[in-house]
Amino acid sequence: TISLAGPESRNLLAKLCPGQDFDGDLFPFMSAINVPVAGVPARVCRISFSGELCYEVNVNANYGRYVWDSCISTGQAFGITPYGTEAMHVLRAEKGFVIVGQDTDGSVTPQDLGMDWICAKNKDFIGKRSLFRSDTRRDDRKQLVGLRTESPTEVLPEGAQLTQNPEGSMPIPMIGHVTSSYYSAFLGYSIALALIKSGRDKLGEIVHAPLASGRIVKAQITSPMFYDSSGERQNV
Repeated sequence: TISLAGPESRNLLAKLCPGQDFDGDLFPFMSAINVPVAGVPARVCRISFSGELCYEVNVNANYGRYVWDSCISTGQAFGITPYGTEAMHVLRAEKGFVIVGQDTDGSVTPQDLGMDWICAKNKDFIGKRSLFRSDTRRDDRKQLVGLRTESPTEVLPEGAQLTQNPEGSMPIPMIGHVTSSYYSAFLGYSIALALIKSGRDKLGEIVHAPLASGRIVKAQITSPMFYDSSGERQNV
């Protein structure tokens, strides 16, 4: 799978697939098509884990290197550059996109993530009953939020525990933890995703992360979407 992401990705793909129209109205977000890419049979999906206009090109592994080289050589005219998973992690976190197993565990529901829209309301599905149990409908469940550290360059450790008040007798009650944390070069400050009890009701509040070094880092609870919250860039 080769991900072609960015504002020039449509133009690049058109060069690699002569005769195929990738106009946004004809090939909208979340659609897929079987079409040769650089002459190789491929399935192209218009999906995005970077938040940018993006196409994922899927080919037989035996053709992977050839199609990759074709993308790089053809993309020179558009200023192409390779990017890997570390860059992708930062891009997806800027958008508030979760990684299942990192920003979630077996107790987290779509509702906790602010993704109630992903669950069908008019049909049955495996696991639907669980969403209506008293425990999964509690108001104080941990919910996905964003964090901005008081110091823009301070990156919170992933897994750091969070508390509302760092003072008082031990043990100090913890209200959540950091699930993902990065420095965003584009935004110019540190960003993090966290699961915090009743987090969506605490937007704007300050939380504290007591570190093993003895330091306590302050951070403000924000929306988990730090950039392009309307999704305009992936829907152009």
